[in-house]
Amino acid sequence: MLKTVPSKEFHSTKPMKNDASSPGITETAPASTLSSVRKACRILKAIAGSSEARLTSIAQDTGLDKATILRLVDMLAAEGFVVRDAGSKLFGLGPEACGIGAAAIARTDIAAVARPSMLRLAAEFEDTVMVMVPSSCYAVCVGVELGSFALRANYLAAGGRRPLAVSAGSMALLATLPHAEYEAVMPTVRQLIAPYPRLNDALIDTMTRETRQRGYAMSIDLLIERVGSIGVAVVDAQQHPLFSLSIAALSERIVGRRPALVQALQREADICRQAWAVAVGEPRD
Repeated sequence: MLKTVPSKEFHSTKPMKNDASSPGITETAPASTLSSVRKACRILKAIAGSSEARLTSIAQDTGLDKATILRLVDMLAAEGFVVRDAGSKLFGLGPEACGIGAAAIARTDIAAVARPSMLRLAAEFEDTVMVMVPSSCYAVCVGVELGSFALRANYLAAGGRRPLAVSAGSMALLATLPHAEYEAVMPTVRQLIAPYPRLNDALIDTMTRETRQRGYAMSIDLLIERVGSIGVAVVDAQQHPLFSLSIAALSERIVGRRPALVQALQREADICRQAWAVAVGEPRD
């Protein structure tokens, strides 16, 4: 829906901060003395920290024997925290783990990390800038900055959500997921796109492939006539998507300025990546 709205600044609610007083987990205890909970935590951390988590590598990273790992992984898989690709035999984080990750990310105040980039992009292109985070099979909008262009493509407010693959911001997140996570969410995603008549399985597959090849996602006239969006994912040190930066505008404003939009979005994604590393204490590039 296209509408003319008065100029205003959108302020998102500041998330709660982490409790710095919580004690850390000691990693030096022998594997034989660890509780099942701590063993499961070690397994999850090993899977999260590797792009190719296999049974052998998990055993090396955790110090646990393979039988114990398989027993605990079966339990974690039953609860949706771990998935295993039948072909490659690689382990990945399941949708429940992704949902918890999204909640943890929210506490790091993504709005504060992304806001300078949102302001620059809105000023440079005069269109709506959005920030979205992955949450299970959805992308949740956590920040919006309205541009000064008279007709604004502002069809998703902070707090709103869309299935992954619906809009450029959510497609950028979907296409950046590790293979095992992608395979885990896609059956549900394919069901969730049913209310969107211009989307179908074949188109989603094509858009995912194109997004991976060119490094950005683009959606033109797929949700609202004459409205489009273009977006990129901001990733962590393991190349897992943290959030996306996207610009929504009239379709002709997206298509006609695509090279400039892509360059600016990728520039700001790099800046956000460095800001995130500082915020969470990751090594910087």
